[in-house]
Amino acid sequence: MPPKDDTGTHRTTRTATTRTARTTRGTSRRRTLRREAPSTVGLIADPGDFAAMRAYRSFTFDDHQDYLRHVDDLLRSLAAQGIHTTVALFDPEEYAEHCAEHGLDPDTPEARTRFTAELAGSSAGLPYRGQPIDELVPLLVDEAVRQATWEYATTLLAGVGSCADCGEDIGNASFARAADALKRLLAGAGPGHHHFVCSVPTPTEQLVVVLHADVPAEEDVPPRIENRAGLDFVTVLAAGLALGGPGGLVLRSSREDRGDRVHGWRLDRGRLTALSAAAVFNAYCTDADTGDPVAPEPGVEYCPGYEVDLPAPHH
Repeated sequence: MPPKDDTGTHRTTRTATTRTARTTRGTSRRRTLRREAPSTVGLIADPGDFAAMRAYRSFTFDDHQDYLRHVDDLLRSLAAQGIHTTVALFDPEEYAEHCAEHGLDPDTPEARTRFTAELAGSSAGLPYRGQPIDELVPLLVDEAVRQATWEYATTLLAGVGSCADCGEDIGNASFARAADALKRLLAGAGPGHHHFVCSVPTPTEQLVVVLHADVPAEEDVPPRIENRAGLDFVTVLAAGLALGGPGGLVLRSSREDRGDRVHGWRLDRGRLTALSAAAVFNAYCTDADTGDPVAPEPGVEYCPGYEVDLPAPHH
């Protein structure tokens, strides 16, 4: 009797098995590639923005909380597949401008997909790390505010121009002085956890930047600063120095061996001027919105600012 291979029976079985194996390998490889292809999710965080998106018929959600739950499920699903996902705020006004600029119909999923893909290049996005949606939304809003503050401060620095006497670029010089000021502020603060807040009023808005820094006790170990917070802080402080107008800076320092200490400075004609302990107390214990006094915190010492020793600007 001839072997079954000659009849084609075994050959057909082997062919089908080979095809199945190839299909399985192909599916596995596509899954591997999918895990290595990052995703971006545009999140509509504000109820007013959500209401604006409902004007598009192709946007099928009608309840903001239900929408947020579905986004939360999507993010968890992507994370379960090992896919790195960036979450960015989806702004309806920016979306409409994007569609008008590129000649896209805004009432289509394709247009929203294209806009969301371009959000991936925005530094205001955050990597998804499994946060619940109610924690992720305020983080995204804070990140968007931080990015907008930095961009506006950068624009201010670029527009200051050059010194009429010496020709020096005032924006660049102010940035260098602000970076030096931060080093001196950290050096004067000493070991511990330090919380800086710098506020600079401008013609159109109030710039506020926050910096958290940890200074180790070891002298040869540099301060630890969160992400790009140092750049944001220096940029806003530089804008305040360059504009030469009013502004303020407060430092709260914490250490395990003593209570918190608060120091303060004011921006005055392009310099950081140390405040007295009484001025620091008044600034810290006054409601910024109403001007009403606020009770001092127990265990907090209100101290004068120390000399940062910035060189006087010559422009």
